Amino acid sequence: MTIAGGDPTPSVTEATLGDIATHGIWRGAGLDISPSVLAVAGALLAALQGTAPAGALPEELRELVEGVRQRAGASIQQVPVTEDLSLSAFLIKQNTPERRPVVIVPAGWNPYGWLPFMVGYLTLAARGYHVLAYTPRGMGQPGKFYSSDGFIDVAGPNDWADGSRVIDHAQAEFAPSKVGFMGLSYGSGISQLVAAHDEGERVAAVAALSTWGNLATSLYDNGTRHSEAVELLIRFTGAEEGKEAEKFDEETWRILQSFRAGEDMDEVVKWGTRRSPETHVGRTNARGIPTFYSNTWHESLFPVGEAIATFEQLTVPKHLNLWIGDHGAPEGLGITGFPGGVPFVGSLTPALEAYAWLDHHLLGEANGVPDWPVVNSQVMFTYETAPVIGGGRRITKAARREPLGSWAGATTGVEAWYLSGTNGNGDGTLSDKPAAGWSRDFVAGHLTTATAMDGVMETGQKEWFGSPKAYDPAGFDRTRLLVWSTEELAGGRRIRGAATLRLAVRVEEGNAATLVAYLFDVAPDGTARIITHEPRTVEGLTAGTDSIVGWSLQPAAYDLADGHRLTLVVNSSDKLYAFTGTKDSTTTITSLTGEEAVLELPLG
Repeated sequence: MTIAGGDPTPSVTEATLGDIATHGIWRGAGLDISPSVLAVAGALLAALQGTAPAGALPEELRELVEGVRQRAGASIQQVPVTEDLSLSAFLIKQNTPERRPVVIVPAGWNPYGWLPFMVGYLTLAARGYHVLAYTPRGMGQPGKFYSSDGFIDVAGPNDWADGSRVIDHAQAEFAPSKVGFMGLSYGSGISQLVAAHDEGERVAAVAALSTWGNLATSLYDNGTRHSEAVELLIRFTGAEEGKEAEKFDEETWRILQSFRAGEDMDEVVKWGTRRSPETHVGRTNARGIPTFYSNTWHESLFPVGEAIATFEQLTVPKHLNLWIGDHGAPEGLGITGFPGGVPFVGSLTPALEAYAWLDHHLLGEANGVPDWPVVNSQVMFTYETAPVIGGGRRITKAARREPLGSWAGATTGVEAWYLSGTNGNGDGTLSDKPAAGWSRDFVAGHLTTATAMDGVMETGQKEWFGSPKAYDPAGFDRTRLLVWSTEELAGGRRIRGAATLRLAVRVEEGNAATLVAYLFDVAPDGTARIITHEPRTVEGLTAGTDSIVGWSLQPAAYDLADGHRLTLVVNSSDKLYAFTGTKDSTTTITSLTGEEAVLELPLG
């Protein structure tokens, strides 16, 4: 038994679904998709095609397939977008004379194109939608049925035009009553951009999951290149090893090489800005396109701050969900697995709310969506967990969510914590009194155990499933970083918003420095969890001269418990970012009179 292209049909059992439910959709550090996700997708496709019996599937999946087959037909097609270029697409067409809406799903950035999220397509079909999922140009693997022609445009004008051609195809195939877009990651950005630029203004609603608002600042912000994210994206295109350049058009590959080298960054920013929904938010607002956003607090590819900033500019019907974890982890189970292996109450909510958004705006369902808060913010690590056999934790009670009229409303006050010096002897303190005239130094250019995450998406996926990374501040190498802490805080703190940091920096050699600031919650037993972080790179420094530097950390919603301490760490290197400066030289942090070093903590 085979699926399209002659690939053998994978075996799927309850254990397969349990693997997705327990470990999520990613494997290891990076964008590698779980083999279990691919097995479920392949088995569902074979059952829909009739090349494998649906009866071999676990009960929930079998019922889903049989229900869809009774009401709809499925096909794989090529959608022509230019005279010599076509995109691979998967279609589900409702068998009814009644006009129904279509949901178009551009695939995320992965070498398997539209294939991995078959559960999502079937779920949409079961809710009464026509479905057209497609692989954006250039994505996929040579010769595979889910792969598309052309070169990767990274959500550029070619992808916008392709999206409109896909809408043309959907109209010819389905004659839909309305057109909606839903996408995860890469597909979420394309969804927004197609909706904003389609000349026929045909997109009636968008659901953008694990999305970005500004691609430029996702990749390069505060003068710092987010190098690991770009390297992962380049590697995970479906290209043969060493032939990644063949996947991109000439201009895009040139831009990516400039980024790698840290050269012509103005051109890189211009390139990314054009591909940013934030740049085109005026078009979205003018068209009144209802827009659903979701993002995660410890997002490694599209940091949450830029997504929030774009969302706040939307004046259309809108909703933003903010979740614990990292890219794709919250929405993943609802579009790749199924309830048989649900790990905790609420784990399907991220996907179910996206479907509900579409149901209201495309199907006209009176499902309470207009009464939703504009923002629903999940407070980090407020879930309750219990240990499981074999290690790790299982969530027994979902984390608390806070409704807001806007994200700006989350912050109701600011508390100033001034950095002290110890002249090199021990850690500094955070206090309510300004302190000037001190200096502390460390050796620059080395990774430390004070790091944002162990692996892109891997660490944050564990957070989503109830096992946030534990840090050991006592073990931080003080020669390569600096630490400041409060006393134990009576009553704790409700941290809501983006903390800001101001300090003075002096380099011993060269004219540049990268600083990475982290905020930790340190428990009475000395263990810590990360709240937020953000890098800042400054160039044009004069060796031996103090320069004031200020920046904002990523937004957060975090409850610091009674008796815990707030700890600030500053180092110069994190695996997520490019280091700029002179390795093994001395970086000195100081506090100048009148502009004392201070951490401003947002409270709500």
